[in-house]
Amino acid sequence: MPSLRSNWGRLALGLLLCLAIALVRAQGIKDEVLDDVTLGPALSLEEIEEQLQECPIVNALTSQKLARLSGSTSQVEHLFSILFPSASPAINALLATLYISGPPNLILGLCPPNIDPSSLTIMVAFAVGGLLGDTLFHLLPEIFLGEDSPDKARFVLVEPNRNLLLGVAIMVGFLTFVAMDKGLRIATGGEGGHDHGHAHGHTHQDGDGAVGATSTAIEGADTKGVKARKNKTNDTTGEKQATQEKEANSSVKLAGVLNMIADFTHNITDGLAMSASFYASPTVGATTTMAVFFHEIPHEVGDFALLIQSGFSKRAAMGAQFVTAIGALLGTCIGIAVQELGGGAGGSSESAPTSAGIWGTSLAAGDLLLPFTAGTFLYVGTVAVIPELLETGKNRREEVVKTMSQFVAIAVGAGIMLWISWDH
Repeated sequence: MPSLRSNWGRLALGLLLCLAIALVRAQGIKDEVLDDVTLGPALSLEEIEEQLQECPIVNALTSQKLARLSGSTSQVEHLFSILFPSASPAINALLATLYISGPPNLILGLCPPNIDPSSLTIMVAFAVGGLLGDTLFHLLPEIFLGEDSPDKARFVLVEPNRNLLLGVAIMVGFLTFVAMDKGLRIATGGEGGHDHGHAHGHTHQDGDGAVGATSTAIEGADTKGVKARKNKTNDTTGEKQATQEKEANSSVKLAGVLNMIADFTHNITDGLAMSASFYASPTVGATTTMAVFFHEIPHEVGDFALLIQSGFSKRAAMGAQFVTAIGALLGTCIGIAVQELGGGAGGSSESAPTSAGIWGTSLAAGDLLLPFTAGTFLYVGTVAVIPELLETGKNRREEVVKTMSQFVAIAVGAGIMLWISWDH
């Protein structure tokens, strides 16, 4: 019996010893694997891409892709190469800023001073299609997936936290324009104060008419006194109306000045869009330039009409629009500085470790400009412009025709962006 217990004890001891050896061996293998894995984050994105290209499967996919290409450049690429001949994204961004600022402001010289901004709804609808098309077909795919390479197959490194930060940047861009729009509405007092002033004035006029009708029924010597009081009342009413008109004119002029400030700030974001898009890729930069250009034409004409209504002469209004256009150049220079100094899609982030960016991701400061731009485009293409297209008149037949025309214009604007992306 003791020998049996001794044998069982030896067997248990042997099993424990084998288990300990296995655990030590497993821990050693785990440490070796972790040592190999820790080498991964030290690689740059460029080095990872180079090693992936050495894979036989990737080489086969690249060969198939090159076989499908005809080797000839498309008409769109040829046009873009003429408009943006430089290999430097900074120079191309500056050229794009001149394109979106110069011609739309020169068109103002052909506009009559009494132009009605509501007559530009078809052009506004076309601009909406272009902005949303550029955002959905170019900017968002570029933000999350990157630009396709024409001469090799590409693979996307999935970083969940990276995508979260890009989404945050899009939301920040959207909310920035919400704050700008809300601040302008607060500064101008909104439409409610203007309507209240008109209603208040009409109420006084009706009351004065009633006093006049009653005073004609007075007889005798009191007639002169009543007429004197009536004249005094009319003088008081005239002074109130003059004061209200003066306040209304001051409010309109203030609205014009505040609109110039808002337009200057808006143009800064346009400049940021130019720099961010060209540092992402030449195609994204060119399509963003087209979208902003088509949006700027009705935008500049509408601001021009508002300045005329605010008391500006035609020459002064055109000069003010050229001054606000400086904001686009300023925004472009800021964006170029951020891309060059902070890294980005076209900067030094490709040679940096994948975990050396913002909050342990591969993102650099310059990589957040493009999603910020996408957020501003989403606001301008939806909240800022769609309400204008939703305005309807009393003639149902005319409104149906106008609505169909607006949808066609939106489809054409978005279709151009889709065609450029597909053709490229």
